[in-house]
Amino acid sequence: MKIWWQSFIDASASAAYMARLSEYLNSIAAPGTVVEVHGISPPDRGFSRLSEFRCAVIAVHNGIEAAARGFDGFVMGHFQEPGLMELKSAVSIPVVGTGEATLHLAAQMGRRIGLVSLDDIYRDWHLEQGDLYGLSGRISHVAGLNADPSDFSAAFAGDTTAKDRMIAAFREVAEPMVAGGADVIVPAGVLPGLLIGGEYGLKVGHAPVVNCAAVALMQAEMQVRLHRLNGLEPAGGPFCARAPQQAIDDFRALVAKGRGA
Repeated sequence: MKIWWQSFIDASASAAYMARLSEYLNSIAAPGTVVEVHGISPPDRGFSRLSEFRCAVIAVHNGIEAAARGFDGFVMGHFQEPGLMELKSAVSIPVVGTGEATLHLAAQMGRRIGLVSLDDIYRDWHLEQGDLYGLSGRISHVAGLNADPSDFSAAFAGDTTAKDRMIAAFREVAEPMVAGGADVIVPAGVLPGLLIGGEYGLKVGHAPVVNCAAVALMQAEMQVRLHRLNGLEPAGGPFCARAPQQAIDDFRALVAKGRGA
């Protein structure tokens, strides 16, 4: 099984993180599963809806390419997962969104969910995700670390002091959520998810911390197996009606050639 993992991080600028992510995902993958981690350059920066939209275009294009290359599944390895539904409409292989998969698992772990995002700017986006996935009444708290992806570089490069500092910052944001009634804590981003969720049995008070990176990969493996078993794939009706080939070709031409297409 081959899984394409699409990060919104620059592979060169955040080389330590990308190497750690690839190593981690392949270490927890089921026997016979290979995970290829791909970045975006320039990465998601200047945090805004416009930046998310730009990265979504590239991610959707890469998802179509992954299917054409024979990958068995695709993971949108970015918690906000812009372009997720558009990609599901364009390919027949399983497409998993990190946010979608993690939020649904968290809803099985506890009643009230607290999200620790990378930045406060994503607060409304996460609330919109809750609405989209039918979980708006379950997300009780959303707050940001207000960190830059580069803040994690030293931790992923092996600096234990930097790692301890980031974990302490995470707890500082999460503890008021638990005190306010959150039952489960979700690092709403693969950067903090990989750093925090990888700690075995980590809890904030009584609340378990969900490892979104592991959840997304294991969900992808499960969907690939179900797809092979009985052809299961997203509904092809109004929800994610399959895009005609002309629409796919026009989209790919736009990405490849810009407005000149």
